[in-house]
Amino acid sequence: MKLTAPVPGGPCWTELSTSDVPAAKAFYGALFGWRSETDPREEAGGYTTAHLGDARVAALSPVYQPGQPPAWTVSFAVRDTDGAVEKVKAAGGSLLVGPMDVFEEGRFAVVADPSGAVFSLWQGRAFAGADLFNDPGALGWAELVTRESEPALAFYPAVFGWTVTASDTYPQWGIEGADFGGLLTMDDKFPPDVPPHWLPYFAVADVDAAAATALGAGGELLMPPTTIPQGPRIAVVRDPQGAVFGVHRSGYKE
Repeated sequence: MKLTAPVPGGPCWTELSTSDVPAAKAFYGALFGWRSETDPREEAGGYTTAHLGDARVAALSPVYQPGQPPAWTVSFAVRDTDGAVEKVKAAGGSLLVGPMDVFEEGRFAVVADPSGAVFSLWQGRAFAGADLFNDPGALGWAELVTRESEPALAFYPAVFGWTVTASDTYPQWGIEGADFGGLLTMDDKFPPDVPPHWLPYFAVADVDAAAATALGAGGELLMPPTTIPQGPRIAVVRDPQGAVFGVHRSGYKE
């Protein structure tokens, strides 16, 4: 990820909705060294912020509805959440939650692209987004996993103004050419019940060591450590509650 701070249109935050926040705190603490603090206000609903040192890097929260599967959600920074929602709808997406204010921190909405991949819009006020990117334990890449690549390549630039580094196999998303993510088209190797989704990748110093730590802490490897041709070394992990995320080698320049 070439972006090093939240900028309009870029990924600014990632949040885990989980069925067991204490267990998630233990798992990700062991894996990434996160120190997690839960907001004590009742109206915050158990929202927990993960830190590396003093830097805020991600969040953990209880699932919002009974039966909701645990999952990671990627948030993208916008100047105007309400205006961005209208762009999403005009481009064929849908509004799922909001828009609504979060204390004095900012204004957000949860939306989906035309294929159903869910993401969030964040208009920062007191809180702009993560304090750290690309360092070990911090967000390092954001990947859209979908079966419908052509609609996605039209939708996201229409909503966010993203640039696209063209590729027959793995187009990359960018802000004025600063690539921060990519588009993976699902093939028959993916089970048919896997929905389109955004997959956050966290940077690590050693992918193999991180994969071993994840396994030892109760996770499952969906993709074992693999070196991508002309790309980084990566792995994809399912945490003990079922949420999926990736890790890649810190310092690799996409």
